[in-house]
Amino acid sequence: MKILRPDMQAENPTLTEKLASAIADGILNGALAPGSRLDEISLAQQHGVSRTPVREALRQLAMSGLIDMRPRKGAVVSKATPEELESLFVAMAEMEATCARLAAMSMTPIDRRRLQARHEAMTTLAAAGDPDAYSDANNAFHSAIYAGAHNAPLAEFTLGLRRRLGPFRRAQFRMEGRLTRSNQEHEAVVRAILAGDAVAAHAAMIHHVSLVEDAYEAFSAINAA
Repeated sequence: MKILRPDMQAENPTLTEKLASAIADGILNGALAPGSRLDEISLAQQHGVSRTPVREALRQLAMSGLIDMRPRKGAVVSKATPEELESLFVAMAEMEATCARLAAMSMTPIDRRRLQARHEAMTTLAAAGDPDAYSDANNAFHSAIYAGAHNAPLAEFTLGLRRRLGPFRRAQFRMEGRLTRSNQEHEAVVRAILAGDAVAAHAAMIHHVSLVEDAYEAFSAINAA
């Protein structure tokens, strides 16, 4: 079965994805409180777009659990419980680690060169301190590993789980110093994959995603204070 290139899909965010990111940022930084109603017309006017991409963005956010779609009330800001997020991050770590392990065994020489190039580009973005550009590149980096596992069902499932956690993962990059630390964690993953060391790749990815969760929790604590 041919794997669609999720690494390429993640590289250029669509208008809907940009809107979803903007709305998610407002929720995660506390500007949009739990229980707040998200009006499509108001959001469309605020962002200078039609209601169609706004509606699609809200549907994406509903998948992540950031908002609830309620009959007759429309979209309402929800709040995932710590237990729900913990379960999602544990599942994410296991799926990504499996992808990294298989990528270490299955990536072609071209796959490996592309992964190395993505990592080098992200090193530049981390040094520049651009969290939005780094976040977009980070999606493409991780998706390249999913594709490199050369297992279509696994890649698709992992990508879907990542989309659910997308807003929470992106929030971590607002923490001071997180871009540099994230890039250092990627270095360990890339080194293991390029060396064909499946065990080390699995361990490095588990470690990385656990630190992503820690960074998000620290971000949430600061914004809740």
